[in-house]
Amino acid sequence: MTAEKRYFPHLAGSLVLASAGLLGLLGKWEGDKQYVVYPDKLAGGLPTVCKGLTRHVTSTPIIVGERWSAEQCEREERAALIRVQLQLAQCFKRLPPQDVFDAGGSHAWNFGAPSTCSSGAMAAWNRGEWGRGCRRLSRGDDGKLVWSFTSRTDPKTGAKVYTFVQGLANRRADETRYCVGGLT
Repeated sequence: MTAEKRYFPHLAGSLVLASAGLLGLLGKWEGDKQYVVYPDKLAGGLPTVCKGLTRHVTSTPIIVGERWSAEQCEREERAALIRVQLQLAQCFKRLPPQDVFDAGGSHAWNFGAPSTCSSGAMAAWNRGEWGRGCRRLSRGDDGKLVWSFTSRTDPKTGAKVYTFVQGLANRRADETRYCVGGLT
């Protein structure tokens, strides 16, 4: 996948889409490419392929059991990643450092750009509090873990039930380290 530099007039500056840093984060946390579509158990059985492609980031049908080629994965991943980052860029009110944008991109790939855009991290970034926003990718201001849980609705009570997932906590901590590391 090749990076693409794009100018964002509303930010009066440029950012790199599909940067090496972001691809490194995704490669680390999305695991090896899966060429056969599988139901992602952490996402409630959502059909997933390649490095985390789902119906939320591509309009190409993703059907459990289908086999994708390496070329199809590469093409769809690049298009989806750029689409997610373009959505994310519109949420920034200030030009972010590239590492902040990349860490936000990893978060948006995992949870969706709308979730990242409405997060405490984005609120802090938009105030120019880069470090605080980076820390909010993994912890709230109270120090409690955030974005490290899956949820489901209890069929008996209708209440949301949250389950801690260590892998999500590890990913959030890594995004935070990457994000903060670029600020020094």
